[in-house]
Amino acid sequence: MFKDYEHHANYYETDQMGCVHHSNFIRWMEEARIDMMEQMGCGYRSMEEAGIMSPVLEISCQYRTMVHFDDHILIRVRMKAYNAIRMILSYEMRDKATGELRAAGESSHCFLNREGHPVSLKRTYPTWDEAFQKAMATQNI
Repeated sequence: MFKDYEHHANYYETDQMGCVHHSNFIRWMEEARIDMMEQMGCGYRSMEEAGIMSPVLEISCQYRTMVHFDDHILIRVRMKAYNAIRMILSYEMRDKATGELRAAGESSHCFLNREGHPVSLKRTYPTWDEAFQKAMATQNI
């Protein structure tokens, strides 16, 4: 189980209505995903230094309630699917003080080499594959 990522809503993230603009939730999902992978021991920097990229293939976000400046949001990331070439992650963004669900999302990713060809972590980086398999096995979605 991973520690939730905490984001403190900044003033510059708000719009004219005084709530956080919807585009920022996608950025928060990326921050939380990078944090989760660091906790797994296979962070983006390490992967990119090894020549592995993990682009976003698809992303969605369902907005439930508004987030305002100075709110603290806990983001829970979970591995929904993983097959060594692709992964799907789910996200829950909750108010830290109340636990209220603010937004939920999902993103899908693949693993590519520098030339843009699909890579199987199981074949090329078994240690990372093991970390992803373990994450998948220990989470309840």
